[in-house]
Amino acid sequence: MSKSPVVADHHMRVDLVSTRRKKVLIVVANPSTSSTLGWPVGFWGAELTHPYYELTERGLEVTIASPDGGKVEMDSLSDPRDPSQWSAEDLITMGFVNTPGLLALLEDTPPLADLDLDEFDAIMVAGGQSPMFTFREHPDLQRVIRHFYEAEKPTAVYCHGTAALVDLKLSDGSYLVEGKTVTGFANAEEEFSDAFVGEKVMPWRVEDVLRDRGANYVQGGLFKAFVVRDGRLITGQQQYSGRRVAEMVIEALGV
Repeated sequence: MSKSPVVADHHMRVDLVSTRRKKVLIVVANPSTSSTLGWPVGFWGAELTHPYYELTERGLEVTIASPDGGKVEMDSLSDPRDPSQWSAEDLITMGFVNTPGLLALLEDTPPLADLDLDEFDAIMVAGGQSPMFTFREHPDLQRVIRHFYEAEKPTAVYCHGTAALVDLKLSDGSYLVEGKTVTGFANAEEEFSDAFVGEKVMPWRVEDVLRDRGANYVQGGLFKAFVVRDGRLITGQQQYSGRRVAEMVIEALGV
């Protein structure tokens, strides 16, 4: 009679406040097509992988979901294996895409409509190019963000993921961002992208619309990691800010 293998718990020990593991929902965009350039767009790799690494290393449980569910894909420039070498230095994403168990999490993400939101302690909404074409008017995504915010749970949105905030109204009819200090992909960064491509990349700009909605938009400089917390609303400027957003979520959860 064979014996069951002994599983050694050799993982790094972390000090936790609660015996119950806190759960964080990370939302990434479904694949889409750019209406300005016609190319396929998705989520930005580092905006998932860096927070995932930070959160799980701290002992939190992470669920990756998407607004519509199903297979999700990275923007090609954010994949360190891409021939462009745009993100070749991103070792965390390289580790993620070369770990079969992690890569499998992107093959069939649960749709937001199927989730029990009360199971989660915080939400993070990642950016990339697809959010600018799919997030702004998505009813389930707006419902989910509103739920977390009104339940007084840490609500983090970053880079072009902030497209989900610009038209989002609370139950009282006010814009969530009105009067809040926030950040998101900056106009200076949009101008850099437009100049690099030689065409207008995005159909509109989050910085402009956030200001129009009464938000106090701030930014930390061109492609600098920058995060803002206003109460339970946490926003990050661009792809280099994702890990700092995760750190601030951890702090807000008190773990």
